[in-house]
Amino acid sequence: MLTRVEILGPTAANIARAAERLATGRLVAMPTETVYGLAADARDERAVARVFELKRRPRDHPLIVHLASVDEVPDWADHPPAALARLGEVFWPGPLTVVLGRAAWVPGAVTGGQATVALRVPSHPVARQLLEAFGGALAAPSANRFGRVSPTTAQHVAAEFPDADLLVLDGGPSIVGLESTILDLSGAAPRLLRPGGVNLEEVEAVLGVRVLPAGAEPAAPRAPGGLPSHYAPSAPVRLVGSAELGTDAALLGGNGPEAPVRVAVLALRPPPPGFGGVWEQLPADARGYGAELYAALRRLDAERPREILVERVPDLPAWLAVRDRLQRASAREPAASVVDATGPVLAGGSRRAREDVG
Repeated sequence: MLTRVEILGPTAANIARAAERLATGRLVAMPTETVYGLAADARDERAVARVFELKRRPRDHPLIVHLASVDEVPDWADHPPAALARLGEVFWPGPLTVVLGRAAWVPGAVTGGQATVALRVPSHPVARQLLEAFGGALAAPSANRFGRVSPTTAQHVAAEFPDADLLVLDGGPSIVGLESTILDLSGAAPRLLRPGGVNLEEVEAVLGVRVLPAGAEPAAPRAPGGLPSHYAPSAPVRLVGSAELGTDAALLGGNGPEAPVRVAVLALRPPPPGFGGVWEQLPADARGYGAELYAALRRLDAERPREILVERVPDLPAWLAVRDRLQRASAREPAASVVDATGPVLAGGSRRAREDVG
């Protein structure tokens, strides 16, 4: 198949070329510290529409707007709360997204028609250089087909969109590897819309107040990443306990050298002696595990197993974002609707989605 995808190193010339593409309404895939994002000029509604079309994403599903500096927030948000300054000082640039009341001019294509806008200042040096070269804000969800495993390398992006007119800046593997934490500051109390690269306890320590958990308020704004089934490989994913992993009948049979792969395993420990199947061991700490999770799921899925078994991770606060991603990856409920993609999901549990870059 003839491909129009270009993967380029992050030289000054290539970043300038990417900025020129953005200025003409075309798309660029950029690295961020969380995952790779599919970027468009956030002020250009036609360019933003191309993001939805390429991802097969619903038009009422909001995007995260990436900014070069916290100083740009007042351009996009109406009366940002004082709490934002404290959060920005500690977590920006970095993997935290805040949802604020939007400025009146902000395009509805970016907000999903809501009264709120999601904003983030990324820390990845290539993303920051691109924002500076472009001279404006970028709307950028994760650079993958809707509902699939998010990309953490330039090669993952190219595999998702092999025939797209797309320039991909290769900034190496994403360091965080999971999407940003999304915090709603548009109401009377801060609310967690999605766990991610910043731990909830860290946010609460800075704010000095308790953050309401996801789903605590049915009227919460829509935000990226929350369909029951999301971040999913093609093969079914099943979460299993450590004891079950050691005795599962599918594992006992193994995968013969010439036979199709019946089961692939993602675990916190090495494979048992004599196991001849496909087994990936990830780090036993939450940050290390999160950084490698999506790449590991993609590698296992490439083996075309009938099923991917994933060892359950610890039920501890530091693992909240990882547990969230694994639970969604293992849910086989179909996406809500297909109108350019899937339908968004309200944080309170109604059938709308939360999916993003960063």
